[in-house]
Amino acid sequence: MKKLNDEIVNFFYNQGCVIVSTIDENGYPSNACKGIVEIDNNGHVYLLDLYQAKTRSNLERDPHISITAIDEHKFVGYSLKGKARIVTQGEIRAHLAKAWEERITSRLTSRLLRNIRGEKGHARHPEALLPEPQYLISIDVDEIVDLTPHRLKEE
Repeated sequence: MKKLNDEIVNFFYNQGCVIVSTIDENGYPSNACKGIVEIDNNGHVYLLDLYQAKTRSNLERDPHISITAIDEHKFVGYSLKGKARIVTQGEIRAHLAKAWEERITSRLTSRLLRNIRGEKGHARHPEALLPEPQYLISIDVDEIVDLTPHRLKEE
């Protein structure tokens, strides 16, 4: 398992969502948007898969996964590659469930404040409509890919 420095942990933790890539039944990449529940310096990442469409069945067949996030404004991004396992509802530790609730509350609060300020956004507050989590995806990171162009790192 690969250790993650504070910069990478904070980068991913501050993302509203990440792109998760798995391998489908035909061997092609399958991408989905997921929320990070927790990420730590030891290379553990926990994601929620609320809609249970294809990601779970893909991971049950092939546990290889990558998580990608970018900050377009800063022109920075990372992809974390590793292997995943499904953590059932009965196995979800209390602190992970609490972490997810806090993230949803924070997102709802931010959306409400932006709406009050008159910033356009989704009027229905989608976070409030999310289904109850049934399981988590636990990832052990094996590789970190820095997506920042090399030329920009030199400046």
